[in-house]
Amino acid sequence: MDEREALIKAGEIARQVKKEVTDLIKPGAKLYDIAEFVERRIVELGGKPAFPCNLSINEVAAHYTPYKGDETVLKEGDYLKVDLGVHIDGYVADTALTFRVGMEEDDLMEASREALENAIATVRAGVKISEIGRAIEETIREKGFNPIVNLSGHKIERYKLHAGVSIPNIYRPNDTYELKEGDVIAIEPFATTGAGQVIEVPPALIFMYVRDRPVRMTQARRLLMHIKREYSTLPFAYRWLQGFMPEGQLKLALAQLDRAGAIYSYQVLREVRGGMVAQFEHTVIVEKDGAYITT
Repeated sequence: MDEREALIKAGEIARQVKKEVTDLIKPGAKLYDIAEFVERRIVELGGKPAFPCNLSINEVAAHYTPYKGDETVLKEGDYLKVDLGVHIDGYVADTALTFRVGMEEDDLMEASREALENAIATVRAGVKISEIGRAIEETIREKGFNPIVNLSGHKIERYKLHAGVSIPNIYRPNDTYELKEGDVIAIEPFATTGAGQVIEVPPALIFMYVRDRPVRMTQARRLLMHIKREYSTLPFAYRWLQGFMPEGQLKLALAQLDRAGAIYSYQVLREVRGGMVAQFEHTVIVEKDGAYITT
């Protein structure tokens, strides 16, 4: 399977899982059950999770994934962002959608969805990424909401979810990177009723291997070897490690690896004023005259 075939296959799996998860989104549903379903179905359909299923509610924009024992349940009216990733041999499809639990799509969700559609319509080889940001910002502001200025989409490479180029959600003239034919990018507009900025808050439930570093704790060295072997440079969940060693040791080992710079921890991202947040996302392959949507 070549690169394009793998990207398209990963996108097909992501699309199927998005369709299936819809039936689970209802008042009383546990986040833990939803995440486990998403990740299990990805594997059953022939892929692997490219990162933990993110399930972020209301003012939380991103980076929340449940842990074993998490009793968080959905309530009617919640804005639930489901952000999922699939990889085939390291080739990634990244996609997200928002549900209003027990209710129909509303103006906030429509603003994010339309921003995504308008952004994709600008994509072709030679276009500056600032034009994507312009399309997103104008669409969201015209609908009466704010784009989240310090969240962005990203270029994707094999086994690299964030490959060094950010795809902006606002217009910035100094974003001069020009899209090239064959680039793979994830576009993910976040619309909010709040101020349009996120801050990091605990806990960190998602991590990523960065580099080998010397650490004193035997369990930390063992954990790092396991992380490298199982997840390479793609993000992983605290939940995926629960049971690998006793909980207390696991927390200590992760903290030591984090302090040493061996892993990166993703804090939960919350809208600074507690505004509601909606997100939609597609992965696209840049073509000469447009974009091929894989998800």
